[in-house]
Amino acid sequence: MKRGRPGPLTRTSSERALVSVDRAAPDGAVVPHQSRPQDRPAARLWHVTLSVSGPLTPLPELRRGLEQLAHDHPFLLTSRYAPDHAEIRYWEEARDVHDAAALALRLWGEHRSSAKLPPWETVGLEVIDRETYHQRLAAGHAPAPTIPAGVHPF
Repeated sequence: MKRGRPGPLTRTSSERALVSVDRAAPDGAVVPHQSRPQDRPAARLWHVTLSVSGPLTPLPELRRGLEQLAHDHPFLLTSRYAPDHAEIRYWEEARDVHDAAALALRLWGEHRSSAKLPPWETVGLEVIDRETYHQRLAAGHAPAPTIPAGVHPF
């Protein structure tokens, strides 16, 4: 028994149309996959600013935790911190703003034990698309990209 897809062996994926078997046109005809709208939009990049706050925490302990978070979350751009609050900026890849915000709101809690972060709560969140971020940057209303990436005190 030979496994594989039907059709000539010399074809490329662009030469053959995939056919849907789970959807049909109103007249009952099978709809080629390429002519159907996509079920889910493609992922986009979102710029996230997450602000957290809580009880005073020793700065060396907080810095170690934020550095570990940056290691665990590779898209982290920069973190700024003080003994009772921190701000984290990073890029998130998500389908839409709702998904990006949901991921951002879980970030601190999900990494709290692995990165040994303090038991702070999220007190602010901003999620903007890449185009808006670049418009703000061009207008001088976004944090300058010259701020070095990494973990820094306020």
